[in-house]
Amino acid sequence: MGRKSKGTSKTTRDGRSGRDGKGGRGGRDGRDGRDGRDGRDGRNASGGMLNLRQRVKYCFFCKENIDHIDYKNASMLERFISDKGKIRPKRSTGNCVQHQRKIAMAIKRSRVLALIPYYKR
Repeated sequence: MGRKSKGTSKTTRDGRSGRDGKGGRGGRDGRDGRDGRDGRDGRNASGGMLNLRQRVKYCFFCKENIDHIDYKNASMLERFISDKGKIRPKRSTGNCVQHQRKIAMAIKRSRVLALIPYYKR
């Protein structure tokens, strides 16, 4: 009896209608000039094709057949620390999951013993 029908649209504070798709919260209204494509179609700035294949990274420890990662070997652990002192991720170093965990634990142990700094300035 006193209900509104579902098709009515509400008006927001700034006068825009909420249900007709022109403004409101969320969604894309087409006024920003984008048509859904982000412009990345595999070409570089000069129009030539990019080489999208990444070089395959192998685990350093599996390749060199190293079974024990020593926390006292700071020079070897420095390879896996960024210039700010952070532990480099697996995608950056190319290590396997098992060795990446062991590297992280060795770096943390050597930091506690002050063999490697926590951060670099």
